[in-house]
Amino acid sequence: MAVTIELPSPRRLAFGVVLGQAAVTLAVALACVPVAGRWAAVSALLGGGIGTAASLAMALIAFSRRTPASAERMLAALYAGELAKLVLVVALLSAVLWWLRPAPGALLAAYGATFLVYWIALAGSLPALRRIWPLHGGERVRRGRHALREMR
Repeated sequence: MAVTIELPSPRRLAFGVVLGQAAVTLAVALACVPVAGRWAAVSALLGGGIGTAASLAMALIAFSRRTPASAERMLAALYAGELAKLVLVVALLSAVLWWLRPAPGALLAAYGATFLVYWIALAGSLPALRRIWPLHGGERVRRGRHALREMR
């Protein structure tokens, strides 16, 4: 038996992650100005921008409205989006490191900070995941505060 997770709007969630990544990028860049200077802030904008641009490309490809409803085509669209994201990250990071010589700490910190947005989005989706509590003794474990205690 397969367990599926249904989100109200995966497209909206994907573009919300992109928007959150842009906000985190700006926050990291603003934090870099007083700490490490303007070049570090520009480097942070580049690093976070790369992560955000790659996520945007993935969301545009994987969640386009033209994607047919069959599971195989949806999975193929997700794979194509992830491939485009990977190629874009490698190409942009290579180009920025080769031609612009940014501050690597700020660039990688901002790029890494964009990954926090995924975790925050997942945490926000956890109420949708509560339906898949594991079975215990053939019965469904009750939801709520006592679920963990009952599973032990």
